Parts: sequence; structure tokens; C-alpha cells
Amino acid sequence: MPAPGSPAQPPPGGRPRRPSDGPTRGADQPPVVQRLIVRYAKRSRMRFASHRDIARAVERGVRRARLPIAYSAGFTPHPKISYAGAAPTGTASEAEYLEISLTAACVVTEVRDQLDAALPDGIDVIDVTEEASSLGAMTFEASRWEVALPGIGRDEAAAAAETFLAQDSVEVERLTSKGMRRMDARAAVVTMQTSWRPAQERDAGYAILRMVVRHLTPAVRPDDILTALRRVAGLVPSSPPLVTRLVQGPLVAVAAEAGPAGQHVPAGPAEDWAPPGAAPPSRGVTPLGSQPAGQGAAQEHEETTRLGARSAVLAGPVPASAYDQLPRGAEGSHRTHAPGSLTGDSPDARNRAQRFTERDSARQ
Repeated sequence: MPAPGSPAQPPPGGRPRRPSDGPTRGADQPPVVQRLIVRYAKRSRMRFASHRDIARAVERGVRRARLPIAYSAGFTPHPKISYAGAAPTGTASEAEYLEISLTAACVVTEVRDQLDAALPDGIDVIDVTEEASSLGAMTFEASRWEVALPGIGRDEAAAAAETFLAQDSVEVERLTSKGMRRMDARAAVVTMQTSWRPAQERDAGYAILRMVVRHLTPAVRPDDILTALRRVAGLVPSSPPLVTRLVQGPLVAVAAEAGPAGQHVPAGPAEDWAPPGAAPPSRGVTPLGSQPAGQGAAQEHEETTRLGARSAVLAGPVPASAYDQLPRGAEGSHRTHAPGSLTGDSPDARNRAQRFTERDSARQ
């Protein structure tokens, strides 16, 4: 027996376990008995949260919901939560996916309600399904995006889309963690549609751009396509546009939900309209339907629907990289320095601060 007041002797192999140590390590981890695929939306102010912020919010939400989450083995266990195809910071989404591994079987409807209540406003759980395969085995080949373009008329948007789709390639540049990268924005676009939303009480009406974009490597983001539209057609919204991902899933299913060239896209679910011979969506990543009637769809008029000739055959070979059609080491920069993170490449903040300082000094 140790003397009174002396520290307790640690058990063989280490010190006594403390409550603050968190989950147990190594072989003490309980096995995974259930995997759930969670589809959630990123709305409102949460579209400005980074992927790491979203991940931290989800981990806190899982703890608050008291779900029996599984942890990884090793010296620093982490909750087994994986993500697929996160939307860029600054964009909203109705089709984000994550997978959680549980150590006890739970009712999926209860998990959906508890997790949705525990997550912050703007991260909304849409659906929870139980899948035999993991999230990594599912198919995420393309996304359908909707871009609201303030200050752009219907004819201007239609002309810009037609000009863009008529190009063989449109090179854009983006500053990444690995330096400046040049990519072909046109190679990633499968379909592009334009429509017009009439004036409401708080706005003067604006153009809507919907496009199906392949998931290439490196990823071509909606702001890259907006930069390309500005370059080839001079399309510059009066204020930063609102970008929302509507669908994420297999390329054929996402393109079928968008509609063929020259036809109006219905307001109902994709399953009610899928053309003959279209491949069914992969299980667990069924594309979300279009906006239901009664939420502005009746007042929205489709003006043009175009399909690029080079992208018409979906069964053909898909380029593995957005670099495929770009010459390596090509000189000249097509980067357009326009303010607004969603209207193209953002200038350096210090340069903007310096210009504002010089402007204020000139006024004084």
C-alpha cells in the first residue's frame, strides 16, 4: 500500500486513466456495427464556413446528439467521420455527404432528428440512410450548380452561355496552395442553362445560370467558370453571385436530371422525368430534385438550354484532368483581377487595402 498522500502507482504499461483522456486507445476500441450516410445542406451564413469549420461543427453535433460514434485506433483516436466532395467556401449546397460509423445500431430516423437538432443553424440534415458499402465506394462524378447573377439580363446571360459553350477550351488561372494553376474551364462543363427570375419586392430580377460540372482533377469550381464567362463574354454581375450546389452524384444521373438540349426542365423530381435509357442514380447518392412548385418555380421561365457538342456524348471518354487540353509552360496570363470571391479570382487583400488608403488620402 502506498503511503498516504503519495501518488498512486500507475498500472503496468502507463499511468492511471483520467476522465479527460477521451476515448480509449488501440484494442479497447469497440467495433463498428453500423455505417450511416448523411446528406446535409449548407445554407445561409454557413456557406462562408470552411470545410474544417464544418467538420468541427459536425463533431460537436455528434457529441451533443450522444450518438455512439466509433473512434480510430492509435495514440490519438479521432471520430470516424468521412466526407465526400465538399463544396468550396463561399458556396451554398443542398447535396453534401458524410459518413458516420457507429458502435451500436441506431434507428436512422432518430439519428436524423437528433443530429439535425444538435447542429448549428445553416447546417441542416436532409436524409440519413444505412449503406452496406462505405462513402468512398459511391460515385460522385459531377455536380449541378445554380448561380444567381444580380444585374444580368436574360438576353445577356443567354448570349454569354452560348458564347462559352461554342469555345473549344477556355483557360483560367487560380492561385492554389501549390502555386498558380492554369486549367480548362470549358472541359468540365457538360450542360449550361440560363433562365430569368422576375422582379420581386426586394430585388429587380436577375438571371439564373444552371450548369452540370464534372469532377475533374484539379477541380474546376463555379468561380472558375464565372471567370471564364467574364473573359469570353464580358459577363460581370453587379454584385457577387450566390452559388448553390443542387445535385451531386453519377454523371449520367446528374446530366439526365438537368434535361436534354432544347427542353424545359420540369419542377418535379428527377425520377418523374428521366429520359428513356438513362442510367439510374447510384444508391445513396440520388440527385436531389429541382425546386418544387410553390417556391418560385412557377415564376421562373427557362429561356435557353444548350448542350456543348463536345460534351453531348456522356458515354464517351471523360478527361481525367482539367490540364489535358492546356499546353504546359504556356506564356501569358488570362487572370482577371476583379473584386469578389465568387465573381472570379480575388485580388490580394493587401493590394486592395493599399488602394483604399490611397483613395482616402486623395480625398483628404
